[in-house]
Amino acid sequence: MLLLCLDSSAVASAALVSGAGEVLGSFTSPDTRSHAEVLAPAVQRLLTDRGLAATDLDGVLVGTGPGPFTGLRAGIVTARALAFAWDVPLHGLMSLEALAQDADRAARGAGHPEFLVLTDARRREVYWARFATGQDGPRLVGGPGVAAAEQLPALPAYGRGAGLYADRLARPVREFGEAQPTASSLGLAAVRRLDRGEALGADTTPLYLRESDAKVPGARKRALA
Repeated sequence: MLLLCLDSSAVASAALVSGAGEVLGSFTSPDTRSHAEVLAPAVQRLLTDRGLAATDLDGVLVGTGPGPFTGLRAGIVTARALAFAWDVPLHGLMSLEALAQDADRAARGAGHPEFLVLTDARRREVYWARFATGQDGPRLVGGPGVAAAEQLPALPAYGRGAGLYADRLARPVREFGEAQPTASSLGLAAVRRLDRGEALGADTTPLYLRESDAKVPGARKRALA
């Protein structure tokens, strides 16, 4: 199995991940203003560098958030367009699963049966999810949601959201304070799910958890009665 993985819930990223859990190539851009521009060329380079074509893919996997309105849409729309054009299956997976994939080994090593993963939701809030550790990978037990950091339970907290608001959390894990979801880790999380016998979902509905600040204008008011 070979998956093309995309995530734009935080940084813009793309990766090729095999069913054996090997990352064959990856791309990450920290520029949050150019997600739509960089993803398609990055995908082309990943395939070209490995001597692959779209016909070699078994599916496209995209992170569905939670994330900001504009950036998240860029990755999901790109994934939908590529899967449609290439006639390959499209799968969606919550982006916080990628952070949990990265944090799970450290959490188990530290003896934490449960932990939080946090990304920045702006406005002094975080996107959060709660996971239980396990030999076969982390499992979601709560969330996702958006909240102020001090409202969260006193569990070890991993991710950039924990780094930004460490002073407002009970147990921030500082060495993971810059971690954000990436396509590589999303793909590895998907492989773990498959190894557990869980199917990948086809739902790519974005998890915004906050409405867009842009609103459709209403009808103009008449100046005179």
